[in-house]
Amino acid sequence: MTDVPVDSGASARAAAPEGLTPAEEEELRSELAKVEEEIGTLRQVLAAKERHCGELKRKLGLTPLDGLKQNLSKSWHDVQVSNAYVKTSEKLGEWNDKVTQSDLYLSASSTLEDWNEKLTQSEAYKKTQETLSQAGQKTSAALSNVGSVISRKLGDMRNSATFKSFEDRVGTIKSRMVGSRENSTDGLHSPSGAGDKPPQDNAPF
Repeated sequence: MTDVPVDSGASARAAAPEGLTPAEEEELRSELAKVEEEIGTLRQVLAAKERHCGELKRKLGLTPLDGLKQNLSKSWHDVQVSNAYVKTSEKLGEWNDKVTQSDLYLSASSTLEDWNEKLTQSEAYKKTQETLSQAGQKTSAALSNVGSVISRKLGDMRNSATFKSFEDRVGTIKSRMVGSRENSTDGLHSPSGAGDKPPQDNAPF
């Protein structure tokens, strides 16, 4: 099945409103063609202006994001100065004044204040505060006691016989190493030190 081309001119002429003479219809069609031609010309001019604007922004170092920010800022400013926004703000302000000054709002605020005062002055509230305070003090005291116990244990361990014996052994090893290094240095600088041997320390480890 092939598509049959439709003559748009014939369709337009067929759909022309009644009561127009052929001369009036022709005049209107001529004016429509001129308007469409002007629209096409304006579109071309607009495209050329947009390209020129883009080149100027590129030379100035302006990014598309900067342009978007400017457009948003301008749009928001236009909204704020618009009659609808101003009227809406005024109306919301009036509603807020009416609500905050109404008897229901004042009564609810007063009731909430009374409840808050009764709650903070109640025995349960005071006991809860005291319990939390005591818990905090006990926690601090427990941490302090743990630190004292650790310090005392370290002191006891340092004063123990095992730790002192370990310190003595470490001192003996250190003195042996220092003495051996000094004897080997003296043997290198002494002419007859090649055959001399340092006295052997037979002290038990």
